[in-house]
Amino acid sequence: QLHLAESGGGLVQSGGSLRLSCVASEWSSDQPAIAWFRQAPGKEREGVSCISYAGSDTNYGDSVKGRFTISRDNSKRTVYLQMDNLKPEDTAVYYCAALKNPYYYCTTFSSGRGFTTWGQGTQVTVSS
Repeated sequence: QLHLAESGGGLVQSGGSLRLSCVASEWSSDQPAIAWFRQAPGKEREGVSCISYAGSDTNYGDSVKGRFTISRDNSKRTVYLQMDNLKPEDTAVYYCAALKNPYYYCTTFSSGRGFTTWGQGTQVTVSS
């Protein structure tokens, strides 16, 4: 059964960088697309970024385009989210989630539809 675990969150100053990791227990049978979502207190969940199983398709939310980069290493069952030029409004709990379809493309990932496996989340706090 697929399980996800996020790490890499923390406290950083505005303009700084963090790299989040999402490690899967296994995924050879599920071959999932992986997406990152975030939720700040009192706000709705927001789609941050998505990457297809092969890594050939990626997508980003408008608020992070040009600042965040998603990548994956299937040999390590790990997806990374490199976050640069962080802003206080990036403060949130960040979750990774899996959609079990190797042919999924990330065009509509932000709705969260189809992402059935979620990690526990990692807190990112950006101070001004």
